[in-house]
Amino acid sequence: MLSHFFFVVALSLLLVHEMDAIRLQEWQLFLFLSSMQEDRAYTTFTALHIPLYILLFWGLFQNTGGGVNQNLVIGIDAFCVIHTFLHRLFVGHKDYQFHSFLSKFLIVGAGIAGGVSLVLYLL
Repeated sequence: MLSHFFFVVALSLLLVHEMDAIRLQEWQLFLFLSSMQEDRAYTTFTALHIPLYILLFWGLFQNTGGGVNQNLVIGIDAFCVIHTFLHRLFVGHKDYQFHSFLSKFLIVGAGIAGGVSLVLYLL
């Protein structure tokens, strides 16, 4: 199914964006992490991705029909779109560092691919 291709693209771009987010210290944008000492904030932000990824991948393959969990696919697609707009809101923040072409490509690309996947799935 073509929507699965766009979902895989969206998820891949989102996961690479999270790698970029660690490099660019995205935790500084989160209230509960920005007040922490730098090493602790980095460790917490990075470590939080472990259970997040476990839940994400576990949830994707918890489908009794042998395929992927379509509800989670739709949720991740929607998140990719919303995530793009959330980044747009933070562009003016003093600690926002996602200004490179690569960073923008990862964020916007995930949003576009997630949106296309969502539209194709709902058609």
